[in-house]
Amino acid sequence: MKEKTVAFHRKNVVYTDENWKLLNSLRRKALEVMEHISDFHPILYGSLARGDVHKGSDIDFFIEHIPETYLLEISLDSLGIAERSIIQATPWHLIKGQITLSSGETITFPLTQSKVKEIEFYYFGGAIELHELKDGKRVPGIDKRLILIKPSEDGHVEEDITGREAQVSKILNVSIDIVRERTQVLNRRDKVGRTGVYLNRVLMRDESFEQLLKEICDKDSNVRRRG
Repeated sequence: MKEKTVAFHRKNVVYTDENWKLLNSLRRKALEVMEHISDFHPILYGSLARGDVHKGSDIDFFIEHIPETYLLEISLDSLGIAERSIIQATPWHLIKGQITLSSGETITFPLTQSKVKEIEFYYFGGAIELHELKDGKRVPGIDKRLILIKPSEDGHVEEDITGREAQVSKILNVSIDIVRERTQVLNRRDKVGRTGVYLNRVLMRDESFEQLLKEICDKDSNVRRRG
């Protein structure tokens, strides 16, 4: 079920033993993947970075720089690669590669030069590096309801971000522009729903990311502008 944005909200959430067990279990799975791709300096983002997980929580990683994709695939091969794809939200957004593992984890990375806000997108929701995961660190981030999740010793505190964009940008160490942009996008999604993505192409077994991207760019001028 789609999460709705929430206004005028503040709540202290205390985790149960089951909450902590689930968080630790999901983080152990994340650690295994991050160690396999540590040479690419991935970040773990979303609820696993913040701590507010549930049984359906995704385990998602992002690599900030354009990787040697064949080396990345070699690093992940022993974990089992289920799917490789090229995605682009809109013609003016970053073109990304995505690898989904057999166990469901996803690794996303840029295939073209990224803009600052496109990297900040991942930190908006909360993100940690490998050494921080090993240390058990949790960080603040914004969930899909536009609620700021601030980790506490016994769980987390939830706070509405409406009208607090400047303060939130400092807490998350991101620009106020990304806070405003994500707020607009998520509020609009509440009203009109998801609008899909511009590009989502699954790679065949014998295709490389670079090969397929070149073929797409040759046929699509919109993609070529970012490619």
